[in-house]
Amino acid sequence: MMTTIDFSPLYRSTIGFDRLASLVDNAAQLNQNSAGYPPYNIEKIEENRYGITLAVAGFAESDIDISTEAGVLTVRGSQSSDDKAERQYLHQGIANRGFERKFQLADHVEVSGANLANGLLTIDLVKEVPEALKPKKIVIGNAEQRPALQAAS
Repeated sequence: MMTTIDFSPLYRSTIGFDRLASLVDNAAQLNQNSAGYPPYNIEKIEENRYGITLAVAGFAESDIDISTEAGVLTVRGSQSSDDKAERQYLHQGIANRGFERKFQLADHVEVSGANLANGLLTIDLVKEVPEALKPKKIVIGNAEQRPALQAAS
């Protein structure tokens, strides 16, 4: 069951928050499409550092593709059908199916690296706010230091 949220009251009194509605819609779709596989953790490591860990048992580095586009981190996994054809399972409890997981990244969050060890794929993220967007301290001077304004001719 998909729930929709009406953001029209928000739009009447705010400016520039229209992206919020699309973020909420995308998050709902991402959670609905992923069906819980593979399981993952998201953690805040430091003030501007984050990590995503996905349980990808049975996948090699060559089976996994990580990409970012338009603020969305996509992790895809697929195993070659050659491996599956050679095996005859009596019981198969380990899910080796292909997957695609998407994560919406906040502004200025970039992937800084990825590592696969012991069946866990760890993706390192860093938030790097540009100098132009960081808070600035404005020094207050007095009127005597300010140059006189000239009248327009």
